[in-house]
Amino acid sequence: MKPGLSLTRLRWRRRFRSLLALILLGGLAFAAWIWLPAPVATVPLVQVIDGDSLTARQEGATLTIRLTGLDAVEYRQDCGSAATRWPCGREARTALEKLAGRGPLHCELAAKDHYGRTLAACRTAPFPDGIDLGAEMVRSGWAVSTSDAYLPEEGEAQAKRRSIWRGDFIRPADWRATHERPATALMPPDA
Repeated sequence: MKPGLSLTRLRWRRRFRSLLALILLGGLAFAAWIWLPAPVATVPLVQVIDGDSLTARQEGATLTIRLTGLDAVEYRQDCGSAATRWPCGREARTALEKLAGRGPLHCELAAKDHYGRTLAACRTAPFPDGIDLGAEMVRSGWAVSTSDAYLPEEGEAQAKRRSIWRGDFIRPADWRATHERPATALMPPDA
């Protein structure tokens, strides 16, 4: 072999190894970024708006939070048949008030939705302690699951005929589609 040819091969091998090392490091950094838990903010509870929305304080400002993974019956929504209507929306709000207590809440804050609310998963105490508000609202039958995360809880509520599952109800998304959203929708009517 020619000495120049083996030197060229060595250079290419070094470059190739360096490139593989960079790709491997980049892949590990990406994997660590994906699997790191979202930062958790401890926020004082101000008030519960309805079965899946609440307001809290963060750094002196009011923060409207929409719980992720569920869709609770709307505050103005009634459930049951024409003969046995009951205010399931108001009861869902009361249920979330009882679960959240006085706060503070420990929330994994995510993006904002098209109404400007912060999407979050909130607990009554830092993970793994405390109650996952979304899971418990679905498990107790006041909300339907909108993701795979709470499907077991929804199945349990449906099987045990809890809350909205004890009779007829219109799914919250369908109810919203047929009812006009008032300008003050983020504030409960009796606030």
